[in-house]
Amino acid sequence: MHSSTDNNIPKRGFTSKEFEARLLKAQEIMYKWELDAIFLTTPPNIRYFSGFDTQFWESPTRPWFLVVPLEGKPIAVIPEIGKNGMALTWVDDIRTWHSPNPIDDGVSLLKSTLEEQTKNFNKIGAELGKEMSIRMPTIDLDKIRKNVSSQIIDGTPAIWEMRMVKTASEVKHIDHICKIASDAYNTLPKNLSIGETERDAVRKLRIDIANKGADATPFMPAVSGPGGVSQIICGPSDRILEKGDILFIDTGSTYDGYFCDFDRNFAIGEISNEAAQAYDLLWLATEAGISAAIPGATTEDVWTSMNKIIEDASTIKNNVGRFGHGLGLQLTEPPSHSFGNKTQILENMVLTIEPGIEYAPGKMMVHEENIVVSKEGPKLLTIRAPREMPIIK
Repeated sequence: MHSSTDNNIPKRGFTSKEFEARLLKAQEIMYKWELDAIFLTTPPNIRYFSGFDTQFWESPTRPWFLVVPLEGKPIAVIPEIGKNGMALTWVDDIRTWHSPNPIDDGVSLLKSTLEEQTKNFNKIGAELGKEMSIRMPTIDLDKIRKNVSSQIIDGTPAIWEMRMVKTASEVKHIDHICKIASDAYNTLPKNLSIGETERDAVRKLRIDIANKGADATPFMPAVSGPGGVSQIICGPSDRILEKGDILFIDTGSTYDGYFCDFDRNFAIGEISNEAAQAYDLLWLATEAGISAAIPGATTEDVWTSMNKIIEDASTIKNNVGRFGHGLGLQLTEPPSHSFGNKTQILENMVLTIEPGIEYAPGKMMVHEENIVVSKEGPKLLTIRAPREMPIIK
């Protein structure tokens, strides 16, 4: 149980020194990728470099921009409504316009800001690639591309290189939310009974996670079924939990913007031999994946270690596409543990280890833990799932 007086709770927000270190690393990476600047539009990227956060992100009406230059501090180009909030961060160059303005919603202000940047390479990176998006009208992006003298190119590889390896402070945030959710998962069997519904299970788990100190739980699919489940991304529903069911719950809960992402499986009343064997197999595959996640290995190595356990057991197939991914300010981030992915694992990457199988027609199961990669090897952030599936009575 965590409390507000727990000395292990990470302090919210980050120091200017932390943001300076992030910026210095980013500028070194930008130089390597020959970028004069990157301009950012999405909440996680803006938050990473500025510390700015607002629930107003839920409104899609206004675009927000942050320009990270090759030299100097980030420049905020934002709607006037956000000026006072941004002024609370370490960013001191804040340029605003009255928004919404359908005729010119920050386009000319962004254009002039980008034109001010050094022209070493005449290239500016934007969020154009895999697992990125541009949070502005495509029409306005086209205007920027046509009217800025530098070339606007895909800055995704550089941006993910900046963010994939976490700082020590980021790891503490993720560790904290992982422990909160782990405690709540472990308490759930005491709070849930046969005859309640999937929705009851999620409601109780959400409340417990919140009471233990989480800020939000944006992601919590839950599904149940006799002897197993057919999918893992939808729910909860009002289906009543009955003896012989398997209940799957996944969660992405947050503390100060940082996510955990892991699941747990529960048997209702009793567990079939088939489900118990699948659970044990995935527990062992997860162990193999954790052990393989060492500095210098590749994400394919991690996938292979898990897949070998599964294939050797002659199960039907793995059907989830990948066996884990990166984790941080977003529920899922690069890299992916998948066949053919040669991303090198580095110290201070935070990763999910997530093997899954279809162990009978229409019945699938997934295990998931969260780890940080250290010099000494992988370290669990979550509290490891029990070797035998918990039973709810």
